[in-house]
Amino acid sequence: MSNENNHSEPLIRVSHLKQYFPINVGFFRTKPLKAVDDISFDIMEGETLGLVGESGCGKTTAGRSILHLYKPTAGEVIYRGKPVKTKADIEEFRRKATMVFQDPYSSLDPRMTVEDIVGEPLDVQKLYKTKEERRDRILQLMEYVGLNSEHAARYAHEFSGGQRQRVGIARSLAVKPDFIVCDEPVSALDVSIQAQVINMFDELQEKLNLTYLFIAHDLLVVRHISDRIAVMYLGHLVELAGADEIYDRPLHPYTRALISAVPVPDPVIARANKRIEMTGEIPSPLNAPPGCPFHTRCPYAVDGCKESMPELREIEKGRFVACHRIEEIG
Repeated sequence: MSNENNHSEPLIRVSHLKQYFPINVGFFRTKPLKAVDDISFDIMEGETLGLVGESGCGKTTAGRSILHLYKPTAGEVIYRGKPVKTKADIEEFRRKATMVFQDPYSSLDPRMTVEDIVGEPLDVQKLYKTKEERRDRILQLMEYVGLNSEHAARYAHEFSGGQRQRVGIARSLAVKPDFIVCDEPVSALDVSIQAQVINMFDELQEKLNLTYLFIAHDLLVVRHISDRIAVMYLGHLVELAGADEIYDRPLHPYTRALISAVPVPDPVIARANKRIEMTGEIPSPLNAPPGCPFHTRCPYAVDGCKESMPELREIEKGRFVACHRIEEIG
């Protein structure tokens, strides 16, 4: 985990980002699926922002929209003070911002050797002058992630899941990025391998001064690597604070329920902890409830929660919560 930098200007600023997908619901009729619905946050240079939430909450879509892999429906992404809007802006941004995908089995081309997979971004961006320079850069990238030169001529299917993910990480580092969206990069790996890969992310951040948006549903993983954590529910941010604050004193009812479900290794503490049960199912983002998106499952909900969307507001320094009743229940 990096030290927080004190730059006043964030590296990445996400402002009122929306990502709606039109879904056919009948005869020539479409309805917007609001995967990401008006989220805003900053990521400072050198920090890791964890983005957590249950499956289907929109966190992966948010990461892809920030990189403009999906064209945002509304809102903007600002990189080093400059909005990323035009095709030229996006191309320039992509030289400095990359992604590590969730599944190393499907994100690597089985017909390409490791050397060609890692070298592909170098080819696309024309980042070398000679074949030797290309080869040296590929071997350097492989060394960064704990692979050696003998691995270069092998194919992805010859590797274990952890090694494949290392190949994916080496590929993401090829363009010398300063911002990486890590989309559940360890969820497909064995638990024993997860810690190794997370420690590698930490080491690479120190060595290469990287900034991460780390997307995951496993809160223990996120706590280990993140400086701050943003909690997402049904396309909205509901809480944003320092990683330890989120864990030690969650404020939003949804965050409390998520934290209460995290397993504790100490049986005495585990027995004393009361798990907060959420009632009901997550509503579909196609038919999101009016008002606060969490009111259908919230033990504190009152009629007013159904009427208007709570704004994400700063209730303590650096701590943002979207809840109408936070003063009463906090």
